[in-house]
Amino acid sequence: MEGMGRLMFDLSFYKGKKVFVTGHTGFKGSWLCRILVGAGANVTGYALLPETSPNLYSMADIDGNMRSVINDIRNQDALSAAFNEADPEIVFHLAAQPIVRDSYKNPAYTYETNIMGTVNILECVRKSGKVRSFLNVTTDKVYKNNEWVWGYREDEPLDGFDPYSNSKSCSELITHCYKRCFFAEEVTTISTARAGNVIGGGDFSNDRIIPDCVRAVQNRRPIIVRNPQSVRPYQHVLEPLFAYLMIAAEQYRDKRYSGWYNVGPDEQDCVTTGALVELFCEEWGNARWENRGELNAPHEANFLKLDCSKLKSVFGWKPRWNISKAVEKTVEWTKTWLSGEDVSAVMDKQIALYREGI
Repeated sequence: MEGMGRLMFDLSFYKGKKVFVTGHTGFKGSWLCRILVGAGANVTGYALLPETSPNLYSMADIDGNMRSVINDIRNQDALSAAFNEADPEIVFHLAAQPIVRDSYKNPAYTYETNIMGTVNILECVRKSGKVRSFLNVTTDKVYKNNEWVWGYREDEPLDGFDPYSNSKSCSELITHCYKRCFFAEEVTTISTARAGNVIGGGDFSNDRIIPDCVRAVQNRRPIIVRNPQSVRPYQHVLEPLFAYLMIAAEQYRDKRYSGWYNVGPDEQDCVTTGALVELFCEEWGNARWENRGELNAPHEANFLKLDCSKLKSVFGWKPRWNISKAVEKTVEWTKTWLSGEDVSAVMDKQIALYREGI
């Protein structure tokens, strides 16, 4: 395992492997499936239709190279049927209602999706008896936020404040329970990965800062920033995805590597939202932003960092792209899309450059 961070994880592990991905039509899921398909995996995805138009999944040119099942993670019967047909060895659980502000608008749906969705996929894994590696992708927001200036570690209390964060805390606890009660002596290995805020080409979600930046420059308007002083562990989407792939593969080989892992940037790349927008404006050119807070806005954490010492220690992992590079690659993808060029080719190019550490 020593030196894994210096030598990029070998994707050939996934060649021919049967992989099941929930949430494959989302931003992260589309990038993940592009990587897996490129690695020669036999991929089945299960998710709702993409929520936005445009959306990355439709652009990523992967639909013809994998099996896509469109249905709700809350539908246990449909999920079980798709899962049993796929008969997977490896499962990545990404399906979620992922937006903090949306969770205030529709908390019941958020809890149903993020909690029962986790129960449903774990039930599929439990009944299968054939899954070798399961990874539940959660969030940096699972921790009880004390507005500390240092990063949260994996042994800190889990108690997310808002319905999204809280439901993901519950998803973590459910995963821990299933691991103890049903998989302690089984072949299946289980981990969770708590990732920081991701940016990258192809995110069209509402109430996320980079998509807001893109929509503003498209319409030749100033970028509106609600909380420019809030600090977040921003990272390019490829950073956590390659960490997920590494964790799932290594615990497949050796059960000792199952556990709970933070995945985030180095200290110097935990920046304010205002600093992130400044980097975007500089990289884009001819863009500007305005600080415009909201009265009676829903609560969101002001200060959030992750301590990723465990991931670094166990696997020799380290981030490859700093925040400036992450913004550069995001802008590159976005300008390619706006010019009508092939974004899937840009995805492959960025994946290759990331693997090479360039």
